[in-house]
Amino acid sequence: MTKNKITWGWTGMSHDASLAVFSNDGLEFAAHSERYSRVKNDKHLDPQLIQEAIDLHGKPDEIFYYERPLLKKTRQLYAKQYTLLGKESPTTYMRKYLKDAPKSTTVSHHLGHAAYAYYTGPFDRTLVLVIDSIGEWETVSLWSGEDGKLKKLWSQNYPHSIGIWYSAMTQRIGLKPQEHEYILMGMAAVGDPDRLYADIKRDFIEKTPVSYAPETRFKRDCHRGCLDWRPDLNTPQDYADIAAATQRIYEEIFVELCRSAYFMTDGKYDSITLAGGCALNCVANPLAELLFKNVHVPANPGDAGSAIGCVLAHWKRFMLMDHAYLGHEIKGDYPVEEILRELHTRKITAVASGRAEYGPRALGNRSILADPRGADVKDLVNTIKHRESFRPFAPVILAEHASEYFEGMTGDFMQYVSVCKDPEQFPAVIHYDNSSRVQTVQPNSKHGIRKLLERWYEDTGCPMLLNTSLNIKGEPLVNTREDAERWTKQYGVQVCLPE
Repeated sequence: MTKNKITWGWTGMSHDASLAVFSNDGLEFAAHSERYSRVKNDKHLDPQLIQEAIDLHGKPDEIFYYERPLLKKTRQLYAKQYTLLGKESPTTYMRKYLKDAPKSTTVSHHLGHAAYAYYTGPFDRTLVLVIDSIGEWETVSLWSGEDGKLKKLWSQNYPHSIGIWYSAMTQRIGLKPQEHEYILMGMAAVGDPDRLYADIKRDFIEKTPVSYAPETRFKRDCHRGCLDWRPDLNTPQDYADIAAATQRIYEEIFVELCRSAYFMTDGKYDSITLAGGCALNCVANPLAELLFKNVHVPANPGDAGSAIGCVLAHWKRFMLMDHAYLGHEIKGDYPVEEILRELHTRKITAVASGRAEYGPRALGNRSILADPRGADVKDLVNTIKHRESFRPFAPVILAEHASEYFEGMTGDFMQYVSVCKDPEQFPAVIHYDNSSRVQTVQPNSKHGIRKLLERWYEDTGCPMLLNTSLNIKGEPLVNTREDAERWTKQYGVQVCLPE
């Protein structure tokens, strides 16, 4: 009898630590450290996470890590960001938690991103475009995926980074870089993109991609931020206008990168897969359809997802992820009837059931749910979550009804924005520009959110619900039953749990 080999992949030591567990049968478990430590974007592997992985599947026979530390050190030294003293190797770090842990085999950062997106995606033949802040040196890379093999076609290196520039602009408007970029993206819809567009391009952008020349060059080192830029711009409207112009420029660069990818490969690929932290820009992602027939963004395209990617980069094995429910399990049946009672009586409730989602989006297992038709619901949920009033919420909808209500790309992982055809009917899930980040649930889904939506549709004739993450601003998502019970007591919204 063949031994069941256990393989771990992990990320951490800089931000967003995560752990993925594989067996001979495939991917068994994947979770974010922050859900256990309760520290947002925790860079450390939490001991509870490690112990849960061991309890469920045993100790690892081999371990992979998502970047090459020595190569990263050369860039950090170049950028005057690093001292050689006091830094641990991935192997030394892991052995603090697991004394007999095998050596951590390393994978280059962008290869980890590309492998995760390619090998878990639906296309055997596709281009893979990776855009993030920075790996070791690379900030953008283009890959071909064909016949189960990845080949790097082109890359751009530090200090020229679209992701770092976007984060610097996030910091410029008073938000937290490497965390609040999604808030800038949402704020863009309430700003004037024309007012500061020319100023930002003039002061920051030296070159943008064209056809066969995909490189973007910046006039200043945005890694050190840009808080000194235009100190006269300090009102809420100024910040909204900066956000709007930043988002527009990012979209223009993104489209030109897609165009370059198309022409560099002579139009031989009709599919593109997006990866890296910038692939969470759900407003820009649908624009890839201007050049490609098929577009895919995985559930967790940022660094945490590379816990899966660093393993698959070595295995070179397809492992389709048609759902993201891979984390800690709250056992029992999905509490459909209790959720429905709360929705019918209070218009809002929450749920913590089944396995936690792997990725930044709550997809129905760790979610706040509400009636999308209530004009007051959006403000109510933003108040509960301690969020800015302009922040939008997403609908989760039965997939077969999505085209009735939304025009444009939709997906199961909330990675694309589309336009609502009847925004007045669903004010709670519509942004200022009538857009929505739509999550679809397929007819063949066996997960509880599917049954809930079917029952809600039977009761109301409405095939969708408002769905947002079960947390408040600045906190990780609820993970365990105990977290959920505390959340109910603290915030006054019933979190429905399995009996």
